[in-house]
Amino acid sequence: MTKEKATRVLDALETLYPNARAELNFHNPFETLIATILSAQCTDRRVNMVTERLFARYPDAQSLALVPQEELEAQIRECGLYRMKAKNIRAACQALVAEYGGQVPSTREALMKLPGVGQKTAGVVLLAAFGGDEIPVDTHVRRVSNRIGLAHAEAPEKVEEQLRAILPQERWSHAHHLLIWHGRRICAARAPHCEKCPLADGLCENREK
Repeated sequence: MTKEKATRVLDALETLYPNARAELNFHNPFETLIATILSAQCTDRRVNMVTERLFARYPDAQSLALVPQEELEAQIRECGLYRMKAKNIRAACQALVAEYGGQVPSTREALMKLPGVGQKTAGVVLLAAFGGDEIPVDTHVRRVSNRIGLAHAEAPEKVEEQLRAILPQERWSHAHHLLIWHGRRICAARAPHCEKCPLADGLCENREK
């Protein structure tokens, strides 16, 4: 796909989703980090239900770092993979307290040193909490990008690299939300609603085959 065509794809998606935004609830970098860790293989709606009560009891890294493993597991059980997530969250909060005064760092390198934080999670935090030009790749972004033709790779790191190359940097962050919204609402994994898709007529490589 050409850069010109990729820009037309974004234009069409912006018209379709004028209010595309993050659907996780958070108010500061700490909440952004924890909510994003919890969101792995879990819906945003369920994460929001869990974090509403979690942040009311543990509003910062200092308080969450002291929570016993079993208690945190009980608090986040609905999110799935709760044992590993609880372990990573506790360890990440302990690292924040010990190394950053309880504050979330604003660099990719520092974020990815925290337990449970990979490239996607770091990208989401940099985008949502610090306003960085980022295009984190989750399962929706990877699937839709490959299906449309914006990328041709399976590894999220490679997809992100290809998206950075074809999309204007000033649109990376919004493209992240647009691709997620499209993946959730029309370009579903098993039964995409191509008949409703504005990209089906000449802008989607999968549709052209």
